Amino acid sequence: MTQDAAALREEGNNLFKTGDFQGALCSYTKALKLTESKSDNAILYRNRSACYLKLEDYSKAETDASKALDTDPGDVKARYRRAQALQNLSRLDQAFLDAQKCAQLEPKNKAFQDLLRQLGAQIQQKASQLSSTDARVQQMFKLLIDSSTSQSDKQKAAQNLVVLSREDAGAEQIFRNDGVKLLQRLLESKQEEILLSALRTLVGLCTGHQSRTMAIVNELGMEKLCAVMGSGEQAVSLAACHLLQVMFEALTEGMKKDIRGKDEAILPEPSRELRSMMRHLLDMLPAASVSGPGRDSAINLLVKQVPRKSQKNPDNSLTLWVTDQGLKNILEVAGTVPEINNGPPLTDNSHMSSSVLLNKLYDDLKSDAERENFSRICEEYVKNHFERTSLESKLRAIQAVSVLLQGPSDVGNRTLELSGMMDAVIALCASKDLVHQQVAVETLIHAAGKAKRASFITANGVTLLKDLYKNSENDRIRVRALVGLCKLGSAGGTDFSMKQFAEGSTLKLAKQCRKWLCNESLPATSRRWAIEGLAYLTFDADVKEDLVQDKNALQAMFHLAKSEDKTVLFAIGSTLVNCTNSYDADKPDPQMVELAKYAKQHVPEEHPKDTQSYVEKRLVKLLEAGVVSALTCMVKQESPALTESCRECIARVFLALVERQEDRGTVVAQGGGKALLPLVTESTDKGKTKAAQALAKITITHNPEIAFPGERIYEVVRPLVSLLQLECTSLQNFEALMALTNLAGISEKLRQKIIKEKAVPKVEGFMFEEHDMVRAAATECMCNLVLSTEVQKLFLDTGSDRLKLLVLYSGEDDERLRKAAAGTLAMLTAQQPDLCGRIPDTTSHWLEIMQALLLSDSQDLRHRGTVITMNLMEAQRGLAEKFIESEALEILSVMAKGDNPAPTPESRIAQQCLDLALGYGLIQAGAQAGEPRSEAGEHRSEA
Repeated sequence: MTQDAAALREEGNNLFKTGDFQGALCSYTKALKLTESKSDNAILYRNRSACYLKLEDYSKAETDASKALDTDPGDVKARYRRAQALQNLSRLDQAFLDAQKCAQLEPKNKAFQDLLRQLGAQIQQKASQLSSTDARVQQMFKLLIDSSTSQSDKQKAAQNLVVLSREDAGAEQIFRNDGVKLLQRLLESKQEEILLSALRTLVGLCTGHQSRTMAIVNELGMEKLCAVMGSGEQAVSLAACHLLQVMFEALTEGMKKDIRGKDEAILPEPSRELRSMMRHLLDMLPAASVSGPGRDSAINLLVKQVPRKSQKNPDNSLTLWVTDQGLKNILEVAGTVPEINNGPPLTDNSHMSSSVLLNKLYDDLKSDAERENFSRICEEYVKNHFERTSLESKLRAIQAVSVLLQGPSDVGNRTLELSGMMDAVIALCASKDLVHQQVAVETLIHAAGKAKRASFITANGVTLLKDLYKNSENDRIRVRALVGLCKLGSAGGTDFSMKQFAEGSTLKLAKQCRKWLCNESLPATSRRWAIEGLAYLTFDADVKEDLVQDKNALQAMFHLAKSEDKTVLFAIGSTLVNCTNSYDADKPDPQMVELAKYAKQHVPEEHPKDTQSYVEKRLVKLLEAGVVSALTCMVKQESPALTESCRECIARVFLALVERQEDRGTVVAQGGGKALLPLVTESTDKGKTKAAQALAKITITHNPEIAFPGERIYEVVRPLVSLLQLECTSLQNFEALMALTNLAGISEKLRQKIIKEKAVPKVEGFMFEEHDMVRAAATECMCNLVLSTEVQKLFLDTGSDRLKLLVLYSGEDDERLRKAAAGTLAMLTAQQPDLCGRIPDTTSHWLEIMQALLLSDSQDLRHRGTVITMNLMEAQRGLAEKFIESEALEILSVMAKGDNPAPTPESRIAQQCLDLALGYGLIQAGAQAGEPRSEAGEHRSEA
């Protein structure tokens, strides 16, 4: 066991030397499990701390260094590493004490002295910064407290506090100077601007700081914060919602961290505060005193905070707690009919938001027993109201079923099957009361979308819906009936041969939808239903063609995308996916089609207007109508209605829009690049991949610094690296590699970001890919990455074939691959002369490969070949001898002489090679093609 641990430690040491810090980390971790020796463990912890420092995980670096020091307090290396980790964690005082101890133990060590000086300067700078920040904070406090201060000055002071709170020093000074009490007073202000500034200042204090957040939650109280969020003003409600979101993140992130150190160790567990916050949010839902926007904000927070972020996390206890404690409160919102005045105030988005929350909770349940409990509570709620004698109670039950059908449809179907429920829905569709009729028709429509009920409604509901559409005097009912017909009419999807209605019927329905969509006298909710109808009808290519030709209808739809009505988002996304054909459509195997025809099985048929030429024309029409600005606004929406599925639709449309190279400039100019960035982090897995591929296409053909200005360019790296997976298509791999090549050529900071995202091993893997274009793209990417010293060091590892691969690829037939490999070799041999002497050991054909480069018809290859030759000759006299003894002398002589009057880059470098040979005494002056000249070093810049 001890021998295994020693071997693993040695393996870790070798990996660390070659720059494979993650590999070294794994080796040290395995060794720790195999040894019980305290002294050996201390060395392993010290070494692992060095790995964490390189990987910039400073918290773990500090933890491991501390474990090493627990065993051996005199371990100066461990203490130095802990000092470095503490410095990066901004715990400067503790870092200074460790650095001071290191300097005392080894006074002549320059690294220890340098660190001590750095820390001294940083501590002094922080002290002066705190001093000046403290004065500014006190000045703002004075202006806000003084009753004689004018309102405009108070507003400026409050806004200045917001700015100060965004800096660490400012936030700390506000908190230490009893700023929370002052902010509490500002929350009572009747002036919206001051109230908003107070909320935004609290956001600055809580962001990423668990202890401050816990103190603020306890001092202000959740009742006060929820009261502010539940106020009538939408801007205030959203600001308070953002504050609570930041508080949740600070508390939950704090629970995940492995906390060490005396400051953090005294913190109590924040789960009590989290449960209290959840309880208050759930209590807000049925409260009549809470405004509609406030209620929507509470639902939004529950959507974001309750379900697990990843199914890999086994703990869904929060969802189970909310199901038991708050599901009935959510159903109260779901069952409220706004026009009947005995429920809490709602907005147009409340029902959609509650259906999203119910669906998220149901999806987060792990077992049949948990799902059965959820369904039972919903059934009991619906049954309880439906069995009452009053019509209002029955309407509440039907409205709750309608919301459940939009959310967890399995539960919705169960409640719809309750005795008498479907009969009541059908009967109320014929009611003379507009509100009753509207609730029943909407429920019928949502039921029609579910496969379980669609056949029943096709048989029994089409006649009813047609009757309502033709005979109702109210457009609100007619448009809803129309959507029901649209749903049933689109049951064949994109299959041209499976149409439910007579030829031309879907076109008539779509025409009426477009007419209502453009009718601004209709309420936004009714126009939203018109888009809902188009979302189903646009499975038909004839409908797609008519819609994109109707510019007024497109602009009306895009205007609604930017409106306050968030419930329209998914319908617009679905309509655009259909119009751009960006849905997944597998082409059937021709042989299987023939077999199916022979067996008289149904074979799906593509509409003639769904061919690529028609799709491209539709994309142009959409771009002209302003689709990009509409999509950009949709992405910015802070609403549960912007579900992951909705984001996937938007990502699909963006990918379709950037498919043609000539359209990418329009997409970027209208903010498409910026809009794609949130879609790669918050969407379905497919949506993230589609968004990442769209980013790759933009990065390939546009200057990334213009497409993604400022710090935004660094956010592009991770999604591109995510496409370097074997599960992705070869096209996605290729485009990601091309995009990363462009980024790697911009700056060292970007190269470091790419390295940090662990892209280098993936790029190396694709250098072995069978597909020629993918292999060449990976080699091109490596060519730019080797500009970084960290990547160059990987090629110094004698235990790998990295260098051999580049030499062999320089002799391949594929010109693109040869250029990339030879370019990489030119860079490496210039920057790392030690590699030059190892090139002859890679293959016995190395000299032939170099000569082939020099003789190539491609000027680029000849240039790369002369640079590599120059670097090799300059590195070792022995290598120069091998070149001069071969045909290379004649080739270089001809190249140096050249055919052009003006010297080319390769002719100048060839002359330098001959000058070197002359200097070594390998040739005489007469053997040269020209007079000796000194142009030392020029080849490096030309590489």
